Amino acid sequence: MIKHLSILIAEDNPGDVFLMKRILSKLFFEHTIAIANDGEEVLDYLYKSISAGETHTRPHFILLDLNLPKIDGREVLQRIKQHEILKTIPVIVFSSSQAAKDITGVYNLYANCYVVKPYDLDEYNKVLENVCTFWAKTVMLPEVD
Repeated sequence: MIKHLSILIAEDNPGDVFLMKRILSKLFFEHTIAIANDGEEVLDYLYKSISAGETHTRPHFILLDLNLPKIDGREVLQRIKQHEILKTIPVIVFSSSQAAKDITGVYNLYANCYVVKPYDLDEYNKVLENVCTFWAKTVMLPEVD
């Protein structure tokens, strides 16, 4: 079991970032959170994480918003899942969209799951806590450097 989890949050909404960090800070497992505010930042972070000599590590999983600036979340997902090293990182799409085309589209790009962001604050808290606890404590994740 992984003792210290590294999570990459790909989210451009400062309110969501604040809320996600606050919720994650209350969870019972050790973790590090990296934030990427647009698709370029996500890919830069990930490519640096696999480069020799970098000090930060590849995330154990990614919480990905679909509507990111610069490079859309769908394109980010596609690039991750086509990359020989990065494709094993679980990508949890965390979006406000309930559109069938978005849900089907990201599964066709090999997203590991799709979660709709609740509008209710208590429900948002429960959903994010459940998602992160599932990926941190229930499943077996690949070891990262």
